[in-house]
Amino acid sequence: MKHHCRPVSLVLTAVILFSGVLSTVVKAAPAPADTGKEMDLLFLHDTHSHLESFLTIENGQAVTTGGFPQIKTLINEAKAEKPDTLVVDAGDFSMGTLVQTIFASEAAELRMLGELGCEVTTLGNHEFDYRSRGLAESLQAAAESGDPVPALVLCNIDWDTMEAEGLTDEQRLLKDAFDKYGMKDYTVITRGDVRIAVLGIFGEDSLTCAPTCVLKFKNASRAAAETVASIRANENVDMILCVSHSGTNPDQRKSEDEILAKNVPEIDLIVSGHTHTALEEPICHGNTYIVSCGEYGKNLGTLSMRQQADGRWEMTSYELLPITPAITPDALTQAGIDDFMESVDSEYLSLFGYTRDQVLARNDVTFSTSDDLYSIHLDHNLGNLLSDAFFYSITKEDTGDSHPVDVSIVPSGSVRDTFVKGEITVADVFNTYSLGIGPDGIPGYPLISIYLTGAELKTGVEIDASLTDIMPSARMYMSGIHFSFNPHRLILNKVTDLYLTDESGSRVEVQDDKLYRVVCDLYSGQMLETVNSLSMGILSVQPKFADGTPIENIEDAIITTGQGTEIKAWAAIADYIDSFEDTDGDGISDVPARYGELHGRKIVEDSRNIIDLVKNPNKYAVIIVTAAALVLAILLLILTRIIKGIRRRLGASSKCT
Repeated sequence: MKHHCRPVSLVLTAVILFSGVLSTVVKAAPAPADTGKEMDLLFLHDTHSHLESFLTIENGQAVTTGGFPQIKTLINEAKAEKPDTLVVDAGDFSMGTLVQTIFASEAAELRMLGELGCEVTTLGNHEFDYRSRGLAESLQAAAESGDPVPALVLCNIDWDTMEAEGLTDEQRLLKDAFDKYGMKDYTVITRGDVRIAVLGIFGEDSLTCAPTCVLKFKNASRAAAETVASIRANENVDMILCVSHSGTNPDQRKSEDEILAKNVPEIDLIVSGHTHTALEEPICHGNTYIVSCGEYGKNLGTLSMRQQADGRWEMTSYELLPITPAITPDALTQAGIDDFMESVDSEYLSLFGYTRDQVLARNDVTFSTSDDLYSIHLDHNLGNLLSDAFFYSITKEDTGDSHPVDVSIVPSGSVRDTFVKGEITVADVFNTYSLGIGPDGIPGYPLISIYLTGAELKTGVEIDASLTDIMPSARMYMSGIHFSFNPHRLILNKVTDLYLTDESGSRVEVQDDKLYRVVCDLYSGQMLETVNSLSMGILSVQPKFADGTPIENIEDAIITTGQGTEIKAWAAIADYIDSFEDTDGDGISDVPARYGELHGRKIVEDSRNIIDLVKNPNKYAVIIVTAAALVLAILLLILTRIIKGIRRRLGASSKCT
C-alpha cells in the first residue's frame, strides 16, 4: 500500500508546487479583461421628415416633442465631451411631414441628417414612396447639394437576379442613382483607435410595406452573413455594426432583427428601425446587442461599448434621451430648416392655395391617436373624421361619376398623427395623412374610386375583423358602413352584423351581387393585391369600374377634378375641416362636438356563448370546418391503419411463441 501511495503523494506535491508558481506568475502578469478600446454611439431611425418640433398626444396629454435643432444641441454636447462619438440612422428618414414635399427636389431629410453629423444611414420602405424616380432624384439632389450627407449602406439588394433577368428601366434608374450617391454594402469608419464596419439591411416586412419598390432583395441573414465574411476577409475592423430597417416584434418568429442577431452572431450591434420601437433596454442574443429609440425624433439613442479581450463588445451604458422644448435648439440647424420650409410654401402648398401655418379650424375634441387606430381594434373618432372627409370631398366634387359614394375607407397604416385641442393648421392636417405621391408627380396619395360587390364588401370587413391583429396597418375605419364582430368566433367568420346607411342614416342591407362605390387612397388600392397574394386568392377582392369591368391598373381609378387634377387625400381632409361651421362667430371653423362621441361604425361583441360563436356560419367557416374535418378524417384513417398493423404484428408474434 505504501508503494502505491508514494507516487501519488509525489504527484500531489508537484501539483501544489506548480500551482504556487503559477499563482505567482498570474499575480505578476494578470490577463487583460479588455482591450481598452471604447466606442460611443448616437442613433436615430424612423424620423419621417420630422425636422421640426411638433405637437402630438402621448399618454392622453398634448406634448411638444422632437426637432432636429434640439437633437443637434445634444449631439454637439456629446461630441464636446467625446469627440469620437459616431452618429448613425437606420432608415425611414423621409415621409411624414410637409418637408417630404421637397424630398425629390431638395433632399431636405438627407441634408439635414448630414447637418446633424450623421455619418451612415440606410433605406427604409418609405424612401420608396415617391417611386423609383422620386428616390433617384432625391439621391441626386443630395449628392449635388455640396452639403455633407451620410453614407448610404445596404447589402441585400439582389442585383444578380435582377441583372440575370434583365434590369427594367426603373431598376436601372435606381442602380445609376445608387452608384452616383455612392451606396455600398458596407462602409468602414475609424473613430479614435476603433475601426467600425457598418452594413445596412432592408427587411422582409419593409418590402411588404413598399408596394412601389421595384427592387428584389436577398434573405437578410444570408446577405448579412456574406457581407460579414467579406468584411472579415478584407478589412481590419474591431466592430461590426448593422443599421437595419427590419425591426423587432414581441412574437419571436416575426422579430426580424432578433432572427438576424441569432443567424449572424458575428454582428456586434444592430440599430433596429422600421417598427418604431423604443427599447428602454437593449435586446441581447449571444454577443449581439439590438437597440431602438422610437420614431419621429422623439428620442435620441445613446450608448457606449467597451471591447473585451476576446474581441467582442460589452455595452457599458445605454439611454434614450427625450427631445423636449427644454433643450435649447441649435440656431444654425433651425436656420437651415427655415429655408427648406420656405420652399415648401412656395413650391408645394401654393398649388393648393394654402400656407403651412394657415388655421383651418379650432378643436375642442379629444381625438384618439394614430397609435390607437393601429393597436386598439375598436371604433375611433379620428378614423371616423378622416373617412367622413373622403366621403364629403368626393360627394361635392364633379368627378365625372354621378353614382353616390357608398363607402369611404381609411386604413390605419396611412394615418401618421392626430389632432390636439386648439388650432388645426394646414401642416397639422398634412402631418396626419402625409404619405405617398400620385402619377402626376405631386406629393400626397390621391383618392381612388372603385366598385366592389356586396360579397366583396363582406370579405373586406371579415379581413378587418379576422386578420388585422396580424397586420394592424390594414385596419379599416369607414364612413357609410357599420358592422359588429365577435373576436372569439372562427377566423373569417367573426362578423355578426353588417349594413350601410343612407343619407337619412337609415339602415340599408348589403346585397351580395350589387356593386357599391368605394373611395379610399391609392395606397389602400395598391395593398389589395398584397392581400390577394398573401391569402393565395382565397380572400380575393377585385376592384372594378362602375360597369363591373375589372381594374387592371389601380392608378386608372384615381379621382380627378373637372380640371383633371388629382384629389389628394390630405387636401380632401383639409377641405372638410375647413368646411365646418363657425359656431362662435370668430371667422374660423369649429370641429363639431359630434366627433367627441363614437358612431357605432365598428362594434366589438365580446361573447363566448356557444350559440353566439357558431350561429350564421359563412362560406369561409364552411370551408375551414370542411378542411379541418377532412384533415381529421385522414389522421383517423392513418391512425386506424397503424393500429391494425400493430395488431397484426402482435397476432403474428403470439403465434410464433
